[in-house]
Amino acid sequence: MEKWKATRIMSKENYLNKIKDLPETVKQFGGLVLIVFVIFFSFSVLNIMFGGGDELVRKMKLEEERIAEEKKLSELISKLPSGILVTFDGTNHYKLTEEVYEQVCKATKLIPQRAIMGANFLNFRAHEIYTINGNKIDETFVKWDEEKNKCYAGFTVSGNNVGVNESISVSGEALSFLSTGIDTRVYYIKNF
Repeated sequence: MEKWKATRIMSKENYLNKIKDLPETVKQFGGLVLIVFVIFFSFSVLNIMFGGGDELVRKMKLEEERIAEEKKLSELISKLPSGILVTFDGTNHYKLTEEVYEQVCKATKLIPQRAIMGANFLNFRAHEIYTINGNKIDETFVKWDEEKNKCYAGFTVSGNNVGVNESISVSGEALSFLSTGIDTRVYYIKNF
């Protein structure tokens, strides 16, 4: 058994000596092939573990569409005049066409305190909770209703942070917007 082990150790040493005796260019080429193999193997393992395949491509396309839509809406906003934009006749403010009204609604994300206070005055309990909790808004939203072809805006206030276990949502039609040239904001919410 010891003879067999000794023979095996000798063959390993002979094998290592043969490798050491190879020309330097062959050793370098062999090292390069080994590194390339390790890299391909590593990436294939990573692809199996983390590769999204079709799902990743689908997410990337959705993100590209979202960015294109956002860019289009930004171009629209930059073309609008600064000031109050309305959806009705009878004022000196800029009146939106139905098509532009929908696009402005979809581009609007902000509801300033002025619009919230105006809508709160028509809902006494919402105004009371808003005042009690230090004018804290839990959530705001601006959305386009496809069925009614109208823009709706709203917000939710709660007294959870001051011990009042009540939450009230106030929403209504967004009748006017404020264009700053950079973004648009809800200017007036009709909630009666």
